[in-house]
Amino acid sequence: MTTYVVLLNWTEQGIKTVRESPKRLDAARKVLEEMGGSFKDFYLTMGEYDMVAICEAPDDAVAARFALTLGTYGNVRTRTMKAFPEAAYRELIGTLG
Repeated sequence: MTTYVVLLNWTEQGIKTVRESPKRLDAARKVLEEMGGSFKDFYLTMGEYDMVAICEAPDDAVAARFALTLGTYGNVRTRTMKAFPEAAYRELIGTLG
């Protein structure tokens, strides 16, 4: 599984209905699970982003489909980054000349 860091901001629609946000998070978890992925961690944050999710998905296509699906609901905007675990980081750096 590949790890992804998903940075989320509420849209105007999403913040107006913020009290429903926990239910939407539960629904998003289910959607990702149905796609073969999972949430590893989730945080409400202060600063540039409203929330951060650490997710796993089988591949980039699933991660993209998940982000697009969230976007179609109209409550959040996402920025998704592929994340390399420490072992992969060390391996990549070790291949440098």
